[in-house]
Amino acid sequence: MTGLRLAAITLIVPDYDIALAFYCENLGFDLIEDIDQGRKRWVTIAAPGGGSHIVLARADTPAQQDAIGNQGAGRVWLFLQTDDIARDQALITNAGAVFEEAPRHESYGIVAVWRDPFGNRWDLIQPG
Repeated sequence: MTGLRLAAITLIVPDYDIALAFYCENLGFDLIEDIDQGRKRWVTIAAPGGGSHIVLARADTPAQQDAIGNQGAGRVWLFLQTDDIARDQALITNAGAVFEEAPRHESYGIVAVWRDPFGNRWDLIQPG
């Protein structure tokens, strides 16, 4: 066994402050770090309750701008767990995200696919 663990993933966004407003102010994610590094910032957030961090990276090049909302190549690639899917579906909707479907029952729990304002596809999962 090693001491390896996934510490963070990068999420490409159009603007740091717009992303912070959505994730932290509207959804209640924790701001872990926001360090000005001159031409860019080191901004990390985490869902309430901890776990892996998300590094928000502002798109600076045309290729990076094209990747906004398409890092998962059209697939769900981000997974957010909840203990109350109805409560958090309302929170996420009120924050400006769009649910692609009503919550559905699966063998592992209740799940619904949603898109954040940047086009990223997420699963909201209430484990069974």
